[in-house]
Order: sequence, then structure tokens, then C-alpha cells
Amino acid sequence: MAHRPVIDYYFSFISLWSYVGNRHFEQLAKETNAQVIFKPIDLLYTFSTSGGLPVKQRATQRQIYRLLEMERWKKIRNIPLVNFPKFYPADPSLAHRVLLAAIKESGSDSPNVKEFVHKGLEAVWARELDIADPETITQLANEGGLNGEKLLRKAYEDKELAEEENALTAEAESRNVFGAPFYVYQGEPIWGQDRLDMLKDIVTSGREPFVPLKTL
Repeated sequence: MAHRPVIDYYFSFISLWSYVGNRHFEQLAKETNAQVIFKPIDLLYTFSTSGGLPVKQRATQRQIYRLLEMERWKKIRNIPLVNFPKFYPADPSLAHRVLLAAIKESGSDSPNVKEFVHKGLEAVWARELDIADPETITQLANEGGLNGEKLLRKAYEDKELAEEENALTAEAESRNVFGAPFYVYQGEPIWGQDRLDMLKDIVTSGREPFVPLKTL
């Protein structure tokens, strides 16, 4: 039996573009029978180490163009999208740890885990919920079919979950991840939900992955 494709998925619950592309990515994984390894990271730290800036610190031109792109992708993906969400930015670390606890308990292939991932992403960008709020996180996990109360307790009590989140952020830095969503397949990185067609081609074509080049 052929091995399933495995895609590492670096993202954050506060990542706009991870939300925009998530359902499309889910469909890609389903069509290609790929296993998705969810890797939530500290996105603001990733920006700080890679030359990126939080939205409010970006040049006015970039902020204006970002809003235009939001309108375009809202139409393309046919999704609800709030341009100026009430709770952004917020600290997603607790929600990330709940996700890692859920993965430890149920596995990354669990439909409930996948649904919680999407619930966590749409919280900020479609529902104007506070992803840093424990009650909100519990609600989102329950909506995804998980036991939110149990997982929240684990997120507080299990120190290994915080260590794992930090390790994933460090891993992302070591793999030259500089934003989200970031997909890695057989060592080849793909940045941005607008490049999901490229990812699908890599997975389905069977070609050798392109190895990232070293800088001069």
C-alpha cells in the first residue's frame, strides 16, 4: 500500500490567511488523501525573527492593499470575513495548547480536531470572538465535537503542551517559516493560501521536491 502524503501545516489561530484558505486546504487534503500535521506557532514571534511586521506597523500602502485582497478572497472563497475584527490581535497560545491536547488525545486525523481548527480560525475573522478567552475556547472546542472543559484543564495543567508549542515555533524558525499559513511537503515549502494549487500539484504530480536554495 502506498504511503499517504504528509503535509506539515504551520499556522496560527490569529492568522487571517490561514482562515481564508483553511476549508480549501481541507478539501485538498481530502482529495489527495494527505495526512495533515497541525503545527500552531507564535506568529508574532515568527514575524519578529523574519523581517515581518504586525499589521498596524506596516506601511499605509500595504495596509490598504491588504484590505482590498480581503475583499477579493472573501468573494473567491465565499466566506464571511470581518475587515476589522473586534479581538485582533489576541494571544492564541491557550487555544493552541488546547489543540495540541486534542491532537495528543484523538490524533490529527480526527474530524473533531479538524473542525476545532477551523472553529478556532473563524473565531477572530468571521465571528469576532476572543480567541484568548478560556470560555470562548471551550465553546469552540465543544462546537467542534471535542470535550472543551477537559481539554482546557489539560492546557493549563500539562506543561509539556506549552513546551511543544514553543518547540513548534522554534522548528518553524529553523525551517525558514516567515508567515502563515505555511505548508511543507517533502521538504518543499509553500507560503500562502493563494498557492494551494501549487501544493496540490506537488502532491499529485509525483515530481521531486524543489530544495530551498541557500542565500548568497
